[in-house]
Amino acid sequence: MSEPASISMGIAARYATAMFELATEAKALDALQADVAALEGALAESDDLTDLITSPIYSRDETEAAIGAVAKAMGLNDMTGNTLRLMASKRRLFVLPALLRALREKIAEHKGEVTADVVSAKPLTKTQSEKLSKALKASVGKDVNLNATVDESLIGGLVVKVGSKMIDSSIRSKLNALKNTMKEVG
Repeated sequence: MSEPASISMGIAARYATAMFELATEAKALDALQADVAALEGALAESDDLTDLITSPIYSRDETEAAIGAVAKAMGLNDMTGNTLRLMASKRRLFVLPALLRALREKIAEHKGEVTADVVSAKPLTKTQSEKLSKALKASVGKDVNLNATVDESLIGGLVVKVGSKMIDSSIRSKLNALKNTMKEVG
């Protein structure tokens, strides 16, 4: 990991720890979890929000006012809104995606859950998602939340990552393995 990336992760981890502890004390973990989901969705959908948190052209005051307005419009918890404004005043909003990931992990760990990143060639049906969740729960021993994405270049199959374990049953990886085997033969 590069030095700037590790510094960013350290900043995000400190904010995540503080927010998690405050939410735990206030018995507001469900509200924090809802805020995390709402902010992740907003970042995924809004290029303007992404620009706001990453662009250095906005002054601290402009960024703080804008993120405060966004938090208010989204109906975020006061603690979340105050933290976002603080991050803006300190020019730390660029770590927001890492902060949200860290918060999601802390909340899941607190609830005894684990998140599995699943990449498939086609969107999973509800039945497929449920079967995969049950199979992963049996393997991991904890409730599993699926973070499903689609990558058509897989051709078929799945790539599942739970913690540091990765299972790649995609057709693309099998074709690549076959290609490597053919190179060794000829």
